[in-house]
Amino acid sequence: MAKKDSKGRKNGEEGERKKGGKGGAAVHEVLRLPVGERISLSSYDTSAPPDGATAPRSKSDGLAAITRMAEPLAGLQERLWASSTAGDRRRILLVLQGMDTSGKGGTVKHVIGLFNPVGCRVRNFKAPTPEERQHDFLWRIRRQLPHHGELGVFDRSHYEDVLVGRVRELAPRAEIESRYDRINDFERALADDGTTLVKCFLHISFEEQRLRLLRRLANPDKHWKFSPSDIDDRALWPAYQEAYEIALERCSSDVAPWYLIPADRKWYRNWAISRLLLEHLTALDPRYPQPDFDVEACRKRLQEEG
Repeated sequence: MAKKDSKGRKNGEEGERKKGGKGGAAVHEVLRLPVGERISLSSYDTSAPPDGATAPRSKSDGLAAITRMAEPLAGLQERLWASSTAGDRRRILLVLQGMDTSGKGGTVKHVIGLFNPVGCRVRNFKAPTPEERQHDFLWRIRRQLPHHGELGVFDRSHYEDVLVGRVRELAPRAEIESRYDRINDFERALADDGTTLVKCFLHISFEEQRLRLLRRLANPDKHWKFSPSDIDDRALWPAYQEAYEIALERCSSDVAPWYLIPADRKWYRNWAISRLLLEHLTALDPRYPQPDFDVEACRKRLQEEG
């Protein structure tokens, strides 16, 4: 991972300069957080690509790489969607979590925009409605899961109930504590049912968030995305970082690991998540279903019409 060295230098970025962005491990290997270990977010860089990653060296290279991934991503997604018509139960669920302005919406726009929307299911989870509060916290999540063959995207997710819920004390602490195990059970059941979970924590710095909020205020077209409460939440930054550390540690497993995405640079964030999806789709290797009709007979009938 892109950890800072003892002098605070961004050694992931330095490593990329030395390697020239060539070679290295797969992105899902270097971005994956360790399972069963303590997580300290302050030790992970918010801007530098991790050591060993095959990462572009510049924004222009990154954007060009994303463009090159568009066709294979779309092709693999179509195959996954098509395979579901023949009973393939597999699906992908991309979970996006991060502090405000970390780029969840930007990821949906610039990464999921590469796919055919017919096979995508994008859902955003805000504060629970009165109806949702009458049910278990996972009730509204289950209702929005992608269907078989789909690429599902959660812009925020069930983790809000152990993040905001913990920081804002929206439920008794014993209830919050019980939710971690229930999340693990829920995700394990999803994996057993053929769901590939790609959980991404968008790691942004305190200063970068401030700059992005200022840019929103400077642009009248972005005022709708701003709320004075965004400034209030910054006072709770340490508490949110601790809540994330607990969630990342206690809800990362072999079947549902967390990936930490350095998110200060938007182009790198988009490249990394695109690459993660490409690697997971490639591993699934979905296939077009075999026809259940006589192809030659149908071709002959059409040719005879002429």
